[in-house]
Amino acid sequence: MSDHAELAKSLFIEGYNCSQAVFCAYCDVTGIEIDAAARMASSFGGGLGRLREVCGTVSGAALVLGIVRGYSDPKDYAAKKAHYALVQEFARRFREVNGSIVCRELLKGISATEGGAPEARTEAYYRKRPCPNLAYCAAEILDEILKDP
Repeated sequence: MSDHAELAKSLFIEGYNCSQAVFCAYCDVTGIEIDAAARMASSFGGGLGRLREVCGTVSGAALVLGIVRGYSDPKDYAAKKAHYALVQEFARRFREVNGSIVCRELLKGISATEGGAPEARTEAYYRKRPCPNLAYCAAEILDEILKDP
């Protein structure tokens, strides 16, 4: 695998949202074209449409896990159970490193603009936000998990 962590961080800095940055960093693994991947993950940025719920980097990683290790048979209880355990393991590791998987908790003390408008990506924006590093961290953890059969 290529260095997904560096790519995820650079995609965020390039302007992709947190979920897109992680999901698009794995186009080489998922086989999804970057334009389609960016659209698929676009709703999960800012903790789901800037609602500051589950961190978008976690959602982006979950999308990758679903494509790479997910199940498709709704009646395959064992596969569903195994997949949920894999997602929960990712969340556990992310929480262990970052203290939470919830956007508003990860961005505590950083005010958000009103409504759904994203903030301008300025130097000040990047100085106050941990998001590029969270994208990096999510991809590092995801790479570790994907190495295991």
